[in-house]
Amino acid sequence: MTPPGTQSTRRRHHAGDSPDTAAAFRRIASLPEGPQRTALRQEVVCAWIPMAIRLTRRFSNGKEPLEDLRQVAQMGLVKAVSRFDPDMGTSFEAFAIPTIVGEVKRHFRDNLWAVHVPRRVQELRTQVRTADRELSPSRDARGPTAAEIAAATGLTEQEVRRGQGALHSWSPLSIEAAHGHHQDAYPLADTLGWSEPAFDRIVDRETLRPLLRALPERDRRILYLRFFREMDQSCIGEELGLSQMHVSRLIRRICASLRDQAMSDAA
Repeated sequence: MTPPGTQSTRRRHHAGDSPDTAAAFRRIASLPEGPQRTALRQEVVCAWIPMAIRLTRRFSNGKEPLEDLRQVAQMGLVKAVSRFDPDMGTSFEAFAIPTIVGEVKRHFRDNLWAVHVPRRVQELRTQVRTADRELSPSRDARGPTAAEIAAATGLTEQEVRRGQGALHSWSPLSIEAAHGHHQDAYPLADTLGWSEPAFDRIVDRETLRPLLRALPERDRRILYLRFFREMDQSCIGEELGLSQMHVSRLIRRICASLRDQAMSDAA
């Protein structure tokens, strides 16, 4: 008869998932920092890579390339090998798994949210989502209320609402997605507003109004003829008894002065 646990142990060793590296770790602990110790650590890392890759499968959801997750897991494995102390009395596997899993979770938390969400709110999101799933089968058509989730989790209703607000922050919804499920549904883009160019024009006019009033009479007259009457510089010069070149210089000077004053006021 096969002793209990022997078959599963064989399966794990056959897959190369849990190598015996106890002697290697003792050797690493006895070596000073240097090329020999670094090379031995690298050998141990390579031996445990199959386990690190296995751990990434539980996080594979199609949103993140599996190869990227494997690289993150292997980085966690390197940290575990560097930090492991064989004198602690625990197996390397028991020490490494939390380190690797924590590295993968940190990767998801820091890099894969479409909107930056504080860590505390991410934790609330997880608690709220878990409670919602547990409570939903006991309800008819409606989901649990914030008060019911708060009672089940020990959170306040305000914390529940913060967690609910983060439920859809993981991945963005396309603005081309339909708004609703009925036949006449329209894309979300149709619900968005846009900037009205006339608003900026109003702001510019109101900014210039007192500056124009403060100009000398001749300067105001030149701007009126050029920009409101749309007269060319030669015609303006004839009306005011100035040369076309002088009118050109005056227009540049007046406009530059107005622009500088407007920018200064805005600042």
